Amino acid sequence: MASRRTAWSWLGRVGYAAGTALQERLRDDVRFGRGPEHLLLLEHPPVYTLGRNAGRADVLLGDDELASRGIA
Repeated sequence: MASRRTAWSWLGRVGYAAGTALQERLRDDVRFGRGPEHLLLLEHPPVYTLGRNAGRADVLLGDDELASRGIA
């Protein structure tokens, strides 16, 4: 069995969307043999994630209130 390397990066604070895009790119690199497994160490500002069956109506705060709190 071939040896697999794992790379890692300390990214500090990264926006949620930017972090997700980076994860997807690195996943594709691994999937198509273009790069090693990668461990990302990061944090992101507050964000609410909704499950597959959730909708905007499940978030009780309006867009203005979420923005005023810095929540994506």
